[in-house]
Amino acid sequence: NYDVIVIEGAGSPAEINLKQDDIVNMGMAKRAKAPVLLCGDIDPGGVFAALYGTVKLLDSDEQERIKGLIINKFRGDITILEPGLKQLEELTGKPVVGVVPYMDVDLDDEDSLSERFTRKKKAGLVDIAVIRLPHISNFTDFNPLQRMEAVSLHYVRKASELGRPDLIILPGTKNTIEDLKWLRESGLEALILRHASSGGAVVGICGGYQMLGKLISDPYGVEGGGDVRGLGLLEADTVFEQEKSRTRVSGRVLNAEGIFSGLAGAEFEGYEIHMGITKPIVKPFSMLSKDGAEGPDGLVSGNVWGSYVHGIFDKAGFTQRFVNCILKSKGLDEDSGALDWAQYKQAQYDILAEGVRNALDMSFIYRILEEGDSFAL
Repeated sequence: NYDVIVIEGAGSPAEINLKQDDIVNMGMAKRAKAPVLLCGDIDPGGVFAALYGTVKLLDSDEQERIKGLIINKFRGDITILEPGLKQLEELTGKPVVGVVPYMDVDLDDEDSLSERFTRKKKAGLVDIAVIRLPHISNFTDFNPLQRMEAVSLHYVRKASELGRPDLIILPGTKNTIEDLKWLRESGLEALILRHASSGGAVVGICGGYQMLGKLISDPYGVEGGGDVRGLGLLEADTVFEQEKSRTRVSGRVLNAEGIFSGLAGAEFEGYEIHMGITKPIVKPFSMLSKDGAEGPDGLVSGNVWGSYVHGIFDKAGFTQRFVNCILKSKGLDEDSGALDWAQYKQAQYDILAEGVRNALDMSFIYRILEEGDSFAL
């Protein structure tokens, strides 16, 4: 049981062309009998029109469900905004609960909206290229690496952007087969294979791990059906099943080879969320504990390894050893700059929470929480 459940919408609640099938915005609020706070992002401009237009495009019963308005990401002197806030309240009949300032906090991004994809490449002793697949998912797996001073991590969409990295990572994807075809057509597959054949390190996570094998089969049409040849860097095949695996895991590196030999015995935590089963697991990368049982995960072959575990770089000890393996292979001194990612993220969310709390009329919000659907303006 929880004291409070927050339901976050997706997109605009006033997409009138999609309204009849809405199950994530006002449709969900109706079903849950939940009061609504409507939040507008001032950063791109037009926030007054967006909030006013959204309220007025809703049905009367939906308008009644909105208990207040919030403006987010404001920069500057709030006194300049105040006349507009007053007029917005008069026009909509809804109180402005607060104006949240733009805050410099490092939060996980939504997959398709991240600025990390286009961020300028920084100088670092270890050069890591993450392939920016068209359907990339869970790319926040690599945020702990990106925060390390010794690491230069960048996302690659074109063959011309790859350069000569120390490590290539194939990330998770929402559509492994389509992204594997794209990888082939873009010319990046040939460069990855050339990199691996010359002793370069390659790591695959989840869908990226599946791509590293010899064959991907989709007998149930999960991703359209058929068979697709993999990169062939790992001796295994993947078959998509109808049931998705979702579970928290902890693990320990079982087999580590090549430049990653220093990872042997390293412990990590994370989660699995995937459709496929990959086998045979002749030389597993790790041994996992999940759902009260132990089992092998991933495969390793020289400087290439793959795993189904998302969040594998969240523990500082594992990530530090991982980066130090690459530094050692280059004849460089070991680094000690890895963060405990769970603690770091908690600290960032604490900063955000404090900023939001200070910006909003919390007594008003607590009234809404106490009275729920019966709250009246």
